[in-house]
Amino acid sequence: MKLHTLKPAEGSIKTNKRLGRGQGSGGSTAGRGHKGAQSRSGNSKKSGFEGGQMPLQRRVPKFGFKNNNKEYFKAVNLDVLETLMAKTKVDAVTLQLLVENGIIGKNDKVKVLGRGELKSKLNVEAHAFSATATQAIEKAGGKATTVK
Repeated sequence: MKLHTLKPAEGSIKTNKRLGRGQGSGGSTAGRGHKGAQSRSGNSKKSGFEGGQMPLQRRVPKFGFKNNNKEYFKAVNLDVLETLMAKTKVDAVTLQLLVENGIIGKNDKVKVLGRGELKSKLNVEAHAFSATATQAIEKAGGKATTVK
């Protein structure tokens, strides 16, 4: 067997019927069936058209409001920072370090929250901090730095 001798399996390839090209393509209706919009030339349904039935995008109710200007933060708690510090043995937590360890995505904005306890001095870099998180970081001797 060689590459130039390969052929598709018998019966696996069919040629499409050329619709609307006269008698030769399926009898008197040219393969289009009898009457109706699809049998006429110039027929094109708009996307989402369901044959006159109420389309899905109109059947399903809409609720709520999506504020495009809202800033969404990924929450990272102090206990997560503590375990990260124990694992990596660093004294400064940067956004890059959080991304490398899979805690946040590279486009996420980070807010540090105050759950857990910080036992060691740690300089933390994030987009936002809660008041309790800032207190806990400074109490442990570290620094909370806000990044834009």
